[in-house]
Amino acid sequence: MLLLPSSVRIFLAIEPVDLRKSIDGLAALVRGEGHDVYSGHLYVFAGRRRDRAKILVWDRGGFVLYYKRLEAGRFRWPVILDGAREVELDGTGLAMLLDGIDVGRVKRPAAWLPAKTS
Repeated sequence: MLLLPSSVRIFLAIEPVDLRKSIDGLAALVRGEGHDVYSGHLYVFAGRRRDRAKILVWDRGGFVLYYKRLEAGRFRWPVILDGAREVELDGTGLAMLLDGIDVGRVKRPAAWLPAKTS
């Protein structure tokens, strides 16, 4: 389980990635999408079968590469808009994705906001 502050953004690549790529190859894909690979944000990639995923993140002077392989089933992608090359998730969405939960079928309540005071 990953515990992430809300300031960390999580980007899920839509297109399958050759998971033989290591840190440098995945970092090149991140840069190719116009992101700063040293930002501390998480970049999630999956293979064609969507049963394996790699997460790349920069952390205090070095890269960390997480790898998860599902023994049964596949990762369930969230709803994707036409033409999108990536989807942004929050920490809860990433945790559900990595647990094999169908994020697109989860119904979240509306976020609570305090009443405006005048």
